[in-house]
Amino acid sequence: MKSRLPVLFILITVVIDAMGIGLIMPVMPALIQEVEGAGLARAAVWGGILATIFAAMQFLCGPTLGSLSDRYGRRPVLIVSLVIMALDYVLMALAHTIWLLIIGRIIGGITAATQSTSAAYMADISKPAEKAANFGLIGAAFGVGFVLGPLIGGALAESGTRAPFWAAAALAAANAVFGYYILPETVTDRIRRPFQWRRANPLGAFANIGALPGLKRLMLITFVYTVAFFVYPGVWAYFGAERFGWGPGMIGLSLGLFGIGIAIVQGLLIRPILNRIGERRAVVLGLGIDVVAFVLLAFVTNGWVALALTPLTALGSIAGPALQGIMSRTAADDQQGELQGTVTSINAVATIVAPLIVTQTFWYFTAPGTVFYMPGAPFLLSAILTVCCILVFVQTPRRTKSRVA
Repeated sequence: MKSRLPVLFILITVVIDAMGIGLIMPVMPALIQEVEGAGLARAAVWGGILATIFAAMQFLCGPTLGSLSDRYGRRPVLIVSLVIMALDYVLMALAHTIWLLIIGRIIGGITAATQSTSAAYMADISKPAEKAANFGLIGAAFGVGFVLGPLIGGALAESGTRAPFWAAAALAAANAVFGYYILPETVTDRIRRPFQWRRANPLGAFANIGALPGLKRLMLITFVYTVAFFVYPGVWAYFGAERFGWGPGMIGLSLGLFGIGIAIVQGLLIRPILNRIGERRAVVLGLGIDVVAFVLLAFVTNGWVALALTPLTALGSIAGPALQGIMSRTAADDQQGELQGTVTSINAVATIVAPLIVTQTFWYFTAPGTVFYMPGAPFLLSAILTVCCILVFVQTPRRTKSRVA
């Protein structure tokens, strides 16, 4: 049981990271209107700015925290980040100006970049053959947080716009205390690496990790796939309302079912799938399933049919952990934190770019006077991007042994 506690801590940390976004999402429009004294339209503009700041800080700080964990250890980076995260939520709970909220999102983006350190810790304690499956547990934990966050945040919002922030602060603080008592350090002198700023900044990390055989191509696939997959959170609410006439309740339920499906697939099904077909075939299978799901959603006209496709769309999520497992086994033992930090930055950049792509595509094909009306066009675009990922991946050479830098 004691040996499982660190894994439990890592999974709780990922759940809190995922919940932190969804937990405050239901109250952000009202909170911004409260501190700005403005209408909903202006609040939406500020909300977009805050989201961009958050993603940008994740991009900038992911490699830095990953490299710091390679030098000073995973334990201090994780625990200190959780403490700062708790204080950040307290700041946002007390904020009465938009500038304090901006500062809060800057700090929040930095602390949320600990996903790279969490993944590196999981890589440290996993045997090579277990890495992809254990990364699947991280994906499942994120799915659980994705489901619980909006549900709990919406319920707490009934007690006021500040209640979700106090709850998030309490969760982060409690997990920091838990980690302080049970989390052992995994970075030993054998894999400890000196901290260098040229490798800790995003561009430096990209250049260094990309020098390893196969990783440049795999990182490109990761970026394009993340952009394609972001069509769900990026445009689903608009698509559901336009195509099926869904209200907020039905949209929230559909996203919740999707999150549960991902948690089941990555938490329970991915290990037997990987044991049976291996990582490379799992990547191709997952991407292929995504292509089919995207094409079907692009043309579906019945909301119940769209809901029925949830298991299929969730099954496609096996591609991410399998791809991450291949990348982790390609990198050296003393580069796991740096690699995961770079992956976090790739995902952050994709999170900045993807909403613009999918929402502009949706707008173009649904705006009054459009030449061709097609609400599902963003899903068709995602299908095309995913096909490109498959074509690039099948040409990626196999690598069975990682080297130590």
